[in-house]
Amino acid sequence: MQKLVLLGDEAIAQAAIDAGISGIYAYPGTPSTEITEYIQHSKEAAAKGIKACWTANEKTAMETALGMSYAGKRTMVCMKHVGLNVAADPFINSAITGANGGLIIVSADDPSMHSSQNEQDSRFYGKFALVPILEPSNQQEAYDMVRYGFDLSERFRLPVMLRITTRLAHSRSGIETRQQREQNDVSLPENLRQFVLLPAIARKQYKNLLGQQQALISESETSGLNTYIDGTDKSKGIITTGLAYNYLMENFADRIVPFPVVKIGQYPLPVKLIEKLANECEELLIMEEGMPLVEEQLAGLLHRGIKVRGRLDGTLPRDGELNPNIVAVALGFTDTRGEEIPEIVASRPPSLCVGCPHTDSYLALNEAMESYSKGRVFADIGCYTLAALPPLQSINSCVDMGASITMAKGAADAGLVPAVAVIGDSTFTHSGMTGLLDAVIHNAPITVLILDNSTTGMTGGQSSEAFGRLKDIVTGLGVDPEHIRILKPLRKNHAENVQAIKEELSYEGVSVIIPTRECIQTLNKRMREKFKNKK
Repeated sequence: MQKLVLLGDEAIAQAAIDAGISGIYAYPGTPSTEITEYIQHSKEAAAKGIKACWTANEKTAMETALGMSYAGKRTMVCMKHVGLNVAADPFINSAITGANGGLIIVSADDPSMHSSQNEQDSRFYGKFALVPILEPSNQQEAYDMVRYGFDLSERFRLPVMLRITTRLAHSRSGIETRQQREQNDVSLPENLRQFVLLPAIARKQYKNLLGQQQALISESETSGLNTYIDGTDKSKGIITTGLAYNYLMENFADRIVPFPVVKIGQYPLPVKLIEKLANECEELLIMEEGMPLVEEQLAGLLHRGIKVRGRLDGTLPRDGELNPNIVAVALGFTDTRGEEIPEIVASRPPSLCVGCPHTDSYLALNEAMESYSKGRVFADIGCYTLAALPPLQSINSCVDMGASITMAKGAADAGLVPAVAVIGDSTFTHSGMTGLLDAVIHNAPITVLILDNSTTGMTGGQSSEAFGRLKDIVTGLGVDPEHIRILKPLRKNHAENVQAIKEELSYEGVSVIIPTRECIQTLNKRMREKFKNKK
């Protein structure tokens, strides 16, 4: 047992090592990335032979983890909330197959959209799948819940979701580690048909899943992760979930809340604790980080007309993160928010790094597109999305991973020709390849730029599954080799790059242009390490 100061992500990673995992699989996505990175850089994990792999996307990560669970080993799969959309097919079905070795799915939500397209709440997916959900309020709980989560998974033979949010993932706190466990031996499921979801088997498995729900509720009541904290003032009862508990506590100097509180860290909801609160109090105030999942469920749980306040009635904002001041206002305390930022303090929007190869690619694309009407360039998720902002203002869409190619095809089908798709190398292998195959099959008149900076730049320079393979992949998908162009995006090559793009824009079919130059950040890091090693 030792004490460490760790990010929430790192606490989860260390807990997984200590709990005896054999593998962790992920696609990098803020705020979940550091979990996998911590294990990849851990000498302890390497000594234990723990597999720590980046995958092509979240779906393949989920399926790989499910395969390791099938073999009896404990495993973890990590993603951000929108990545769970990509993994939804195997995730939902994993509740019906069940787990063999302990299986934890970490989904890192991003309320207030610090680095995301939306602020969806992963708890809805967990509720939909009918699997247990754990939601820590601090780093120590995150560590402890991982250990408990593997026990829970193996006891009920179900996957378990661990839901965290950005503030917990990226803040530090002291944690106390627990005794380490050995990894499981390989052991196949007792029922070898368990993972065969033919309808006749799936129907039986689903009935089993439904039959476990009451036991899961009982577990929530007794595990100690859901607690009832009594109070002297029964005019109001408070239900908090995860991180929101801290914002409540920060409004009381002695950390003693006069109102009764139900603190929730495990789902399904603890019905008896909530009913006890409702029976004692005149109204309920629901404080949850994310969407109003608990608040919506209360309508079906409570059998009398108690007033419920929260995000749905405007007591708390419907969107964004909570904070101590927002909670204070909901409690009727003084609004202590500071003054608005004066206009003279201008915000500085994010921009591409100085020396970024994407800048030269976009400058060439902008010039090549000058003879066409605006609004023809569809882009994707990555640091290159910053080209939507001044000074480049090159792109007109950013919806989800891989959408650039399929949206360009749809626009071309509608008559917007030429249409251009811009996608990064890692995003292309994540979910762009199938869209390109569609375009090839239908010979869509689109030009696809795959910006190859040889890394997953948006999340810190993780390895790209596309490294050294792009041309072969594109050729294998059926693009005419005469219309696959490899460019070097440098200012000195600007004129010839513009000409190459113009030529492909005029082609009435699928063309792929691959501007290739290493990310300036990974290049600088590599050169620093090289210089350091020479010393």
